[in-house]
Amino acid sequence: MPNAQSIIRNSCTIGSSKLECLDLLTHAELDLIQSKMVEVSYQKGEVICKQGSFVSHIMVLDEGLVKTYIEGSSDNLVLQIFSPVSLIGLSSLFEGNNVLYHSAQAYIDSKLSLIEINAFRQVMNSNPTFGAKMLSVLAEQSIIINGRFYCLTKKQTYGRLADVVLCLANRIYKQKKFPLQLSRKDFAELSGMSIESIARILTKFKADGLIEITADYVEILDFERLEMVSMKG
Repeated sequence: MPNAQSIIRNSCTIGSSKLECLDLLTHAELDLIQSKMVEVSYQKGEVICKQGSFVSHIMVLDEGLVKTYIEGSSDNLVLQIFSPVSLIGLSSLFEGNNVLYHSAQAYIDSKLSLIEINAFRQVMNSNPTFGAKMLSVLAEQSIIINGRFYCLTKKQTYGRLADVVLCLANRIYKQKKFPLQLSRKDFAELSGMSIESIARILTKFKADGLIEITADYVEILDFERLEMVSMKG
């Protein structure tokens, strides 16, 4: 588990290889969840749910890469990136809420399991341990979003982009060399910069020996120096 300082400094995703919270359910509760669940595939760029629409499901990302974001009149604010296996939409669980306060979109081809929200709430109410786990996950997501706001409002351009690259390596792909599945436009949206600035800083990072970047992949060559850029950015 990363410490609080590392989460705030460079973090944008929650993910693991297994949805471990389901181990907390009884057989009957698991049967209920599975009976109210449908698997849906989304293509790259497809909108999964729309801000302002009616809340109907909690989503589990099984494969792919998904972003949640707040829509603005001219720009979108990315809240989080989710990698498998992650729960999406937990903020919709609070009582009295019936609309989505953010949208979600697939960065790449993705598969999700959609669980009917009333069934999910029923299981949370009947299983306090499971409910407490969901509160913990929601709290962790809140910390990550706070870290995103800190990065966007307090760091300079080099630090912001360093955060994004470190996040992709450490928490999404979990390796120093990873496929370049995000566009320059995606990088710009994540770091709150123009596409031109992204291209310039990536070129600078490459020239300084921090990263190697091609049309197909990104590789971090010097973690320590890139983390220093993130911290001082």
